[in-house]
Amino acid sequence: MSYDTISVTPVTPRIGADVEGITLAKSLSNRQVEELHQALAEHQVLFFRDQPMDVEAHKRLGRYFGELHIHPNTPGPEGHPEILPIHADADSKRVSGEYWHSDVSCDEEPPLGSILYLHTVPSSGGDTLFASQYAAYDALSPRMKVYLEGLTATHSGDQVYRRTNVLVGRDDKGKVFPRASHPIVRTHPVTRRKALFVNGHFTTHIDGLPEEEGRALLRFLCKHATREEFQVRFRWQPHSVAFWDNRSVQHLAIWDYYPQVRSGRRVTIKGDRPS
Repeated sequence: MSYDTISVTPVTPRIGADVEGITLAKSLSNRQVEELHQALAEHQVLFFRDQPMDVEAHKRLGRYFGELHIHPNTPGPEGHPEILPIHADADSKRVSGEYWHSDVSCDEEPPLGSILYLHTVPSSGGDTLFASQYAAYDALSPRMKVYLEGLTATHSGDQVYRRTNVLVGRDDKGKVFPRASHPIVRTHPVTRRKALFVNGHFTTHIDGLPEEEGRALLRFLCKHATREEFQVRFRWQPHSVAFWDNRSVQHLAIWDYYPQVRSGRRVTIKGDRPS
C-alpha cells in the first residue's frame, strides 16, 4: 500500500510499522487521517517518535478516529474523563497492562483502539509487546478453526478491576463492572480478516462447554495467541506514541524498570460489538 502524506515502514512482516512525516499534535488533514486509518488496518499497531502533545491535542487526535471511551474503572482527571493516566514509580504496587489483554474486552462494544503517549520513560526497560491476533488465527489448524466457529466466550471486568482496586486502595463497593459475551473468532469490520478474540486477563470461560473442556481450550488459545512469532516489541523513548487496533491486537506492558518512572496518558476510541 502506498501513502502520500506519511512514511510507513513495517517493523515485522506480521505486525507493527513506524510512521514518520506527520506531527500528531497539529490538526490533521482528511488525507492524513485516511492514510493513518489505512496504515492501522494494514499493520495493526503504529509507532511514532518525537511527538510531544498536550492533553487537548491528544484528545483531538483520538477523535479523528471516533468517539472517545471513558474507562469503567479509572475515569480521567477532572475535566478530562476520556484520559487514562499511565504512571508508575517507586511507590507503585502495580502497573497498567502487565498481563496480555485487549483493552476493556469486557465491554459490550470493546474499544476500536488506543493511543498511548509517554513523555517520561525509564533509562532502560518498560517496553510494550504487541501480538497479532490475525496471525494467531491463521496459524490454527483447519480443524480447530472449524471447531471455534460459532463459539463465544465471556469477558468480565469484575475480577480484573477489583483486584486492581484492592492494590491501590480504591473503594469499589457497590460498583458494577462490564461483562459481555463475544465470539472467540471475530471478523474485523474494515479488513474482513478473522482474528482470535480471547485473552487471559478478561476472558473468564467459554460459553456452552463443560467446565474442564472449556478451561483447557481457553488456556490453549491464550497461550497460542501470544506466541513470539506473532509479536512486535516497542522500545519507548520520551514523547513516543503507540496506536494499536484493539480489535486484532493484544498487548503487554513489561514492568522491569522499578523503581524508575514511566509516565504518560492514553486515549481510547469507542468500538462496536464484535461479529
